[in-house]
Amino acid sequence: MIPLDKAVTARLESHGERFEILVDPDLAAKIRMGEQIPVEDAVAALHIFDNASHASRSPDESLLKAFHTIDFETIARKIIEKGEIHLTSEQRKMMIASKKRQVITFISRHAVNPQTGLPHPPQRIEMAMEEARVNIDPFKHVDELVKETMKALRPLIPIRFEEVRIAVKISPDHAARAYGELQLGGMMEKDEWQNDGSWICIVKIPAGMQGEFIDQVNRVTRGTGEVKILNQVY
Repeated sequence: MIPLDKAVTARLESHGERFEILVDPDLAAKIRMGEQIPVEDAVAALHIFDNASHASRSPDESLLKAFHTIDFETIARKIIEKGEIHLTSEQRKMMIASKKRQVITFISRHAVNPQTGLPHPPQRIEMAMEEARVNIDPFKHVDELVKETMKALRPLIPIRFEEVRIAVKISPDHAARAYGELQLGGMMEKDEWQNDGSWICIVKIPAGMQGEFIDQVNRVTRGTGEVKILNQVY
C-alpha cells in the first residue's frame, strides 16, 4: 500500500450511490492503461468508502447491489478503470506533460512528411498539436492518444506513418557485434552470413527512425557499413 499523504480519491457513481477509494495517481493511471499492477500496491487503504474524506465505509449491501460482490480488489479495480480520479492541478499538469512528450516522441520517430520522406522535428509536431488544440487525457493509453493526435494534425501538416526497408552489409571485422546490436534496432526480414565472414541483412523500421538507424550502423562499424534504402512501406 501507499502512504495516505500520497493518495488521491478515485470515485465511481453507480445505482444512485457513490463509491470511493484512495489511490496513487500514477499507479492508478498505469492500471487504467492495462498494466498488470496489483491493486493493493496502488491504494492507501483496503476499504471502499462512500465518503473517503470522512472515512465512511460503504455498507456491504450497497456493494452487492452495485458490484454483485464485496471483494475489495474486484471493486477497486473497477473504480480505477471506470471512475474519476481526482488529481491535484500539479499532478494533472505533470501527467499531461509526460504523456504529451510520449506522444510527440512516438510520432516524430514513426511518421514522416510524405512530400519529403523525412520526419517532422518534435518541435514542429508540438506546434501543430497546439494549433490543433489537441487534448491530452493523462489516463488514456499512448496508442489511443497518438491516433487522436494524428487525426488532428493531418489537416495542418502533411504527415503519415510509413516504414522503410533497408539493406545493410557489414564487413567481417564488425559483423559479430553488428549482428547483436542491429537485431534490436528493427524488424529483421532477412539476414545471411557470407563466405568471407561478412553479414548482410534487410530490416524494416519506422521511416522516421532511418537516420537514427544509419547512425547506429556507422557507430557499430566505425563508418564502414554499407546501407541502402530499398523502398518505403505505407
